[in-house]
Amino acid sequence: MRWNEQERATYEREGFVLRRAVFSEVELEPLRATVEEAVAQVAERARRPEAGPEFRLGDGHRLQFSSQTVIQWEWREGSREIRLLEPFTFLHPRFMALWDDPRLLEPMRDALATEHVAPYTCKLNLKRPREGSEFPWHQDFTYWYAFTPAHAREIATAILFLDDADGANGGIRLLPGSHRLGPAARDPAEPTGFLLDPGRLDVRHERLIEARAGSLLIFPALMVHRSSPNASGRQRRAMLLSFQPAGRPRQQELVWRPELVTELP
Repeated sequence: MRWNEQERATYEREGFVLRRAVFSEVELEPLRATVEEAVAQVAERARRPEAGPEFRLGDGHRLQFSSQTVIQWEWREGSREIRLLEPFTFLHPRFMALWDDPRLLEPMRDALATEHVAPYTCKLNLKRPREGSEFPWHQDFTYWYAFTPAHAREIATAILFLDDADGANGGIRLLPGSHRLGPAARDPAEPTGFLLDPGRLDVRHERLIEARAGSLLIFPALMVHRSSPNASGRQRRAMLLSFQPAGRPRQQELVWRPELVTELP
């Protein structure tokens, strides 16, 4: 399960490795079913009168704390679709087992250049047909800097695609090699302070990741990426598990200090 020499060189040069057909359809089907069950249960609890309050970010996006997770509701006003849950693996043993799956664990040892890796955070990303919205250019590093500035660079993410992903249904788009350039300039006009300035990015070599269900994409915290909206009639669901060197606290154990990002470009 460890990287071969070509994958190692690709990760260093371009900043990502895509492994295809890592999980079989026999494995994916129960994962998809469990995702839908878990999402339905979280949504039901979130809509109770006594559920945690909903709040808005500076850009108007709606979030809510409920069921021990942060719910990001779909951006469109009035939508009741869940866009993202963080964290999510605690919702079912089938999800928890992914942290110890060698298909994720072994390449992460290469990505982080350490034999001992552990969970940092996890996200369940849902782009529903014709409703899943885009996410602009960003680096995960910027968000993680607000939790762990000393170690934000030392985190990498594995994305397990539960559905085929392409340009029509909200595929991920990367800037190969951007991870080697450090923190990118943030957009001064963007109200949250976390998104990147598109006018200061060289997007000529943007790479659309077209991946069949069961593929695994691995990239580091400094990779510049975005995703397009889901304009299709198909689902685009994915599980994102972020790893760090062992011995460090998980994100949920840390304090969110968004003011720290003002230290960044």
